[in-house]
Amino acid sequence: MLSVINNQNTIIIKNSKFICITYQVHSIDEINNILDNVRNDYKDATHVCYAYILDGNIKCSDDGEPSGTAGMPILDVLKKNNLNHVLCIVIRYFGKIKLGAGGLLRAYSNSASLCIRDKIITLKEGYFIDIIFSYDNLKLVDNIVKNEKIIDKKYDEKIIYSLNVSKEILD
Repeated sequence: MLSVINNQNTIIIKNSKFICITYQVHSIDEINNILDNVRNDYKDATHVCYAYILDGNIKCSDDGEPSGTAGMPILDVLKKNNLNHVLCIVIRYFGKIKLGAGGLLRAYSNSASLCIRDKIITLKEGYFIDIIFSYDNLKLVDNIVKNEKIIDKKYDEKIIYSLNVSKEILD
């Protein structure tokens, strides 16, 4: 499954500023929270358009732009790149020069394309686990989990590693 690294870029087209932000997302609640925060952070923006794909959930919004000229081009970029678990938001500040339907389509599509370029990653199925072990097993455990992402290490009577592990390692 392909997704993106969180990223941001800005382009200017005929005095309009297009700020694109991508997020890797894992729930509809997370998407809604991000959208609320972005709308709050960019209160003075003319439009906050977006698209997301999260497993079977797909949605896009033109946020007042002419129908099909903002959200759909963003969504098309996500689909063409076979992305999942992704939210792409494009914030527009109107530059007092109308772009027309074709210009808007190109602007939103280009903004999204530039933002995800070189930021696509492969998501692996995995789990968040804790491993509790004695000090005499430290080298063994370190050898087993060496390529996994250790989130936290605690040293007490026993050692506790909190980590994200791939399905292959857990099996």
